[in-house]
Amino acid sequence: MSFRSVLLLATLLALLLAVPPLLDLAWQNALVNVLIASLFALAFNLLVGQAGLLSFGHAAYFGVGAFAALHLMIAIEDGLAFPTPLVPLAGAVVGLVVGLVAGFFATKRSGVYFALVTLAIAELIHALAPRLEGLFGGESGIGSMRMPFAGIVFGSTIEVYYLTLGWVLFCGLGLYLYTLTPFGRLTLALRDNEQRVRFLGYDAHSSKVIVFAISGMVSGVAGSLLAISNETANYSLFATDVSAQVVLQTFVGGSTVFFGPVIGAAIFALFSFLVSDLTRSWVFYQGLIFVLVMLYAPTGIGGAIQHHIRHRRQLDWPALAAPYAAMLFGGLLVAAGIVFATEMVAVMFGEDYARTREAAGGALIPFELFGATWSPTGPSTYLIPLVLLGAGIAILVKVRRRIDAVWAARGEQGSKTQTLATTGGIQ
Repeated sequence: MSFRSVLLLATLLALLLAVPPLLDLAWQNALVNVLIASLFALAFNLLVGQAGLLSFGHAAYFGVGAFAALHLMIAIEDGLAFPTPLVPLAGAVVGLVVGLVAGFFATKRSGVYFALVTLAIAELIHALAPRLEGLFGGESGIGSMRMPFAGIVFGSTIEVYYLTLGWVLFCGLGLYLYTLTPFGRLTLALRDNEQRVRFLGYDAHSSKVIVFAISGMVSGVAGSLLAISNETANYSLFATDVSAQVVLQTFVGGSTVFFGPVIGAAIFALFSFLVSDLTRSWVFYQGLIFVLVMLYAPTGIGGAIQHHIRHRRQLDWPALAAPYAAMLFGGLLVAAGIVFATEMVAVMFGEDYARTREAAGGALIPFELFGATWSPTGPSTYLIPLVLLGAGIAILVKVRRRIDAVWAARGEQGSKTQTLATTGGIQ
């Protein structure tokens, strides 16, 4: 790791330590969710990014970790002498055990069949959880209280935040060090060429089971932290949308970069915190972000950043500044057009507007949107989003050609430099 990377991480750590006490309760709780989502995404990326195993049911290990932590918290509440800061160990152990069992069967297959097996396991637990009231508390779930330890009450959100931050840093560092070990290199080899790994004499199945179990263990820690934060959990933690959310976060952030999933988790967690109260269509916007990133930045946001950093010396940054600024402006125009059209459709086809129309005898009446009144029959209502979309797309198409030309020039320059280096400068 370069000095610049260490300095960047040290600055980020200082901000994570110093800023949260200055924020209000809502933002502190949002940052707790960001940290938990980041750890869950890192655990998931160990499987998909390092080992090349795409799981569609990772909520299973996240959920069992949460319930394991709550059962231990109930025991502590009843008098068990166990330190509250170590409660996530329960989630780690249960996540590891369940990961070993599930991974043994799931890793017998690969590709889409592996993904389907993981989905089936998670759905099986999701279906059984409401019926196993002793373990999961039925449909209402179970709850407990955080008990004091060593003079720390754990009654405030900021105390939970620092507990969560400590575990996330510990597990994140452990996962990073794992990638530097010989077994971490073997994990990458499993992703790139499993057949060659077998020819080299390694037991590919056992290796994949171990990777799966480690991923399940860290996912269990993330689930435990969520249980400690919320002091409750129910069977909805095993739902498909929990597994889908971590998939979106990981791929949007970039599964090819170690810290890429953290970027995706932070973006989606903060997006839901900021936007979910403003519109009911926020899930649609999340899906749209995922689609656009996969179409135009398949390596994710982290991968795109890494690509620019890797070629920073060959790029003509002055020539890229204006096109990138124009691309940002075009993207904002397209986003404004999409949001306008989406919210207009949501209003016109919503229940409130339907009741208002019914009271008016079925006539198309004006509606309120973005602090203004719009007529369903007025041309400006439909012309504005069309103009925004058209202008934004035109700008993006034009700017994209300019950016491609700059990158192509960088490639030609790089090839020329490599040729000169190979020939020793002889022309």
